Amino acid sequence: MPSTLSARVSDIAPGRGALRPARSWLHSDAPCRSLNGPWRFRLSPTASVAEDFAAESFDDHSWDSIQVPSHWVLQGDGAYGRPIYTNIQFPFPIDPPHVPDENPTGDYRRHFDMPADWSDAERIVLRFDGVESLFRVWVNGVEAGSASGSRLAHEYDVTSSVRPGDNVVAVRVHQWSASSYVEDQDQWWLPGIFRDVTVIARPAGGIEDVWLRAGFDNGRGHIDPEVTADTAAFPVALRIPELGIEQVWATPADVAPLDVAAVEPWSAEVPRLYDATVSTAAETIALRVGFRTVEIRGDQFLVNGRRVVFHGMNRHEAHPERGRVFDEEHAREDLARMKRFNVNAIRTSHYPPHPRLLDLADELGFWVVLECDLETHGFDKVDWVGNPSDDPAWRKAYLDRIQRTVERDKNHPSIVIWSLGNEAGTGSNLAAMAAWVHARDTERPVHYEGDHTGEYTDIYSRMYATVPEIERIGADNARSTLMNCTPAQSARQRTKPFVLCEYAHAMGNGPGALDQYQALVHAYPRVHGGFVWEWRDHGLLATAPDGTPYYAYGGDFGEVVHDGNFVMDGMLLSNDVPTPSLHEFKAVVQPIRFDFDGDKLALTNLRHSADTSDLRFRWRVEHDGVPVDHGDLEVPVLAPGDSVHVPLPRIRVSPDAETWLTIDALLAAGTAWAPEGHVVATAQLDSSSPRTAPAARPRSDWEPGDGTLTLGTAQFIDGSLVRLAGRAVTGPRLELFRAPTDNDESASDQVEDSDADVAGASNADLWRRDGLDRLTTRRVCVEQAARSLRTIDKVSAAGSALSVMVESVWSLQDDELELRAEIEPSSGWRTVWPRIGIRFDLPDGAAPVDGAEWFGLGPFESYPDSLRAARTGRFSATIRDLSVDYARPQETGHRSQLRRLTLLSGESEVLHIVALQDTSGRRPGFTLSRHTPQQIARAQHPFELPVSTTSHLIIDAAQHGLGSRACGPDVRPEFALRPESRTIRLRLTAGH
Repeated sequence: MPSTLSARVSDIAPGRGALRPARSWLHSDAPCRSLNGPWRFRLSPTASVAEDFAAESFDDHSWDSIQVPSHWVLQGDGAYGRPIYTNIQFPFPIDPPHVPDENPTGDYRRHFDMPADWSDAERIVLRFDGVESLFRVWVNGVEAGSASGSRLAHEYDVTSSVRPGDNVVAVRVHQWSASSYVEDQDQWWLPGIFRDVTVIARPAGGIEDVWLRAGFDNGRGHIDPEVTADTAAFPVALRIPELGIEQVWATPADVAPLDVAAVEPWSAEVPRLYDATVSTAAETIALRVGFRTVEIRGDQFLVNGRRVVFHGMNRHEAHPERGRVFDEEHAREDLARMKRFNVNAIRTSHYPPHPRLLDLADELGFWVVLECDLETHGFDKVDWVGNPSDDPAWRKAYLDRIQRTVERDKNHPSIVIWSLGNEAGTGSNLAAMAAWVHARDTERPVHYEGDHTGEYTDIYSRMYATVPEIERIGADNARSTLMNCTPAQSARQRTKPFVLCEYAHAMGNGPGALDQYQALVHAYPRVHGGFVWEWRDHGLLATAPDGTPYYAYGGDFGEVVHDGNFVMDGMLLSNDVPTPSLHEFKAVVQPIRFDFDGDKLALTNLRHSADTSDLRFRWRVEHDGVPVDHGDLEVPVLAPGDSVHVPLPRIRVSPDAETWLTIDALLAAGTAWAPEGHVVATAQLDSSSPRTAPAARPRSDWEPGDGTLTLGTAQFIDGSLVRLAGRAVTGPRLELFRAPTDNDESASDQVEDSDADVAGASNADLWRRDGLDRLTTRRVCVEQAARSLRTIDKVSAAGSALSVMVESVWSLQDDELELRAEIEPSSGWRTVWPRIGIRFDLPDGAAPVDGAEWFGLGPFESYPDSLRAARTGRFSATIRDLSVDYARPQETGHRSQLRRLTLLSGESEVLHIVALQDTSGRRPGFTLSRHTPQQIARAQHPFELPVSTTSHLIIDAAQHGLGSRACGPDVRPEFALRPESRTIRLRLTAGH
């Protein structure tokens, strides 16, 4: 027979004891006391520890002190265990509902003072907003009950246990429990009391719960109220002063819907809220009401009658020091940053967030998919055998989770979709959850991606579908069967709105092809956009052995099983720094579309509900990146969906410089999330006069030579460059390798329409197989002519017969040195290449090369399938700022379409480089770094990169795309770099 203690942690019941029914998280004037702050704390290695600590007389003076809310594994510098990261796999044996005896158990105690006048309260309630995972509660030695559902709120009636004056609360928290099997979200396992604890005096004649459903239809509002209160609490008054509403209901039977003559609607773009109160003689509840109507009409998801397109992010609660502990100031800035990057929607992956976050979403304006605290992904490892989602014994637990989710947050206008959870297979319990939601909330639709055949959900949802697959989903004439569907089920799913609940896996340097996904939204009306996985990296701040701080990921805490850096997959780094991919996202989903049409500009307002009266339009003209003119563009106010053609300004075109027109849409006034002048959307037009690249300098009088000579600023020995612009230099050497990105390292089989030829093998493995990271060179010949040098090298790798021939021709004309490198692969190469480039190594000498100025695409790194955020102009950066601090070092820093580059040492100009187009009009890119691709590839964390005494410049004729293969599609064929002949032409002069 199992012991009593093991039976408790294996209990699949959602809660026991004096648990009260779920209700809204309300702003009430009823008396309350926060129990946040220091608690006494003791950690035991197992659940088998005596419960005597709950007694009032227990002496806890020898215990430690810990802050509540917090996670105990993030306190005490490892004294209370370490975090564990898994994505899919359970960090314990799959033996449901049982968990190991080695079950860290935290005991908490604290005193609180109950005011004497609280004795008049009808009941005293103890509320926990989040505890991971199973917890039990005692007040003054009397057990109040137990509960699971880590990201859900639980309230206990402790009226019979409390007294005026001093009281003792004791809480026991088990890290592992039966509920851990249904909380297998892709995140850190972080036990403890991590959200607020509050004791509340519920007044006699108070309001137990309120739900104000506020609809909108063609300028008119409608309120459908639900008030939960004893009959003795009435009369109840609803007041919305701004609308002149003062409705008094004398009895519960009087509570009825009411119409509002004229209101402004709520939307994610214009988040109009009205302050409201619901009052009795004993209590006043304050709410903010947003009038909006959600509906599905055919295959369209509509709010206030207009189609919604989600430019969304999956958002976990994550902070490098606090974990999932909520901080309002940080959360507000987090959401404001989302708004600045044109994010309009949040999927609360994969649990309800702290309730205040939804207040902020209402206020700042987001479409929210509110997700239940449910995921059983680890059962995928055993082909879903034993999955609780189809086990009737778990039904009560599943229903409890969705009921607590919906009831807590039902008043928020920002929530437009309820989601049952994530990656929990499918089954009757999920269908029961959906049925309950449909009965409780007849307006908001139900989402769950795992319902592939659409048996119980209202929206067709998929993860990481490819562009061609989404085209087949969106096209009206498509007849192909959809994933896991019969033809009839496929037809049914095509009658619903389609949403990508996850796409564009933003792990490391990536993703690519965001613009292709966005194009689907405009081509296929049933495609309603999606939610990037994910908003931010989950790195935890740690310290390397040498004292260097870094952001840790799976495996850095000695976990027995873990999923490595898969937790570092956000568009925001752990330290809140936006990645280039976030800038790319902003550019791709910008709400104003610019189309240049001769001497006219067509502008389209792509917003859902906001006109353009909050924007002003500015233009500027640059010659080779130097501003020469600017002004305001007169644009009439555009209603949502409207377009207009306006004349372009007269542009002074330079005969000997590139002429670029840039148009920005800026905020005309500051908002709660951005200052005046913040750029919302931008576009560029190349207005340059046609020019041809200078022809290559022909030579035919080559003769054998020793290759030791000086050509202007360059010195050669045995045909090899040894000095340039007065500095030691080695190279150029052929570079075909890049430090693999997380996408490059993925062995995903999802390679539809890709150039991957070995399913299940990563591109990085194939590159290492072919020796691209360890190329060697054999000089074939050295030839000279007047003021010229020619070398031919054969480049190959040990153990391989594959090769690349590189012809390098150096020629001097006046004081300008030109290099033409012709790169030609042998036959037999069978996979894509990461890059085709040449590398110069520049030892520090007296002063390092530590920065660059360039004319080309910038200011952020860019790649073939991630160019929308890049603009043509002049930019400068230090060598440090040219790279991105991805949590796992990888390819970074490439700037595309280079025209001119100046290498800097402090304020001094070291070398000027002009990059010429090849015969196909293609321009090279550059990377400047303190480490070689090989060094970067060997490091697992930034602090592991070696101390460098050399700067490395790589000029790339081409780079392979980024894709999303770490969890999603591979690089699209048009952005894949196949082995091919390329030419690089550079003109070099010494700095001055």
